Amino acid sequence: MTAKADSTPVKVHLKTKITIGEESDSFELVSFGRYYEKGDAVFLKYDEVQEEGTTHTIVKVTDRQALILRSGAVKMRMAFNELEEQNGSYESQLGTLLLTTKTKTLSHTQSDSELEGNFNLSYELKMQDSPVGDYVMSIHYKEEA
Repeated sequence: MTAKADSTPVKVHLKTKITIGEESDSFELVSFGRYYEKGDAVFLKYDEVQEEGTTHTIVKVTDRQALILRSGAVKMRMAFNELEEQNGSYESQLGTLLLTTKTKTLSHTQSDSELEGNFNLSYELKMQDSPVGDYVMSIHYKEEA
């Protein structure tokens, strides 16, 4: 992986809670990645290593919206906007499936004194117009000294 000259190594702590009906499941991941800014957007790049293989993840956050791109073992594109539903895609063995996200909350806060921040997102996810569940995701990142 080639690092951009203006990117900073960060430790990424991702928590995801998925609720489907009455059932809830939580996942946590700690990874090391890169942080960089381009235009009015903040980017986090990190890898998720799972049994199926490694997934490269890019999270792009601006004031009003966010985008999560995954490639590798999982290929997925999800967009988030508090004002309207967004379409995305998920590539599976069955072909490309349509994802729709309805964003409930989206926030990004960052420390002024050091490179550390939180990105919080909650959304309803549909796949091919069928509800998949409610997701609450939080990413905490901090510069690696």
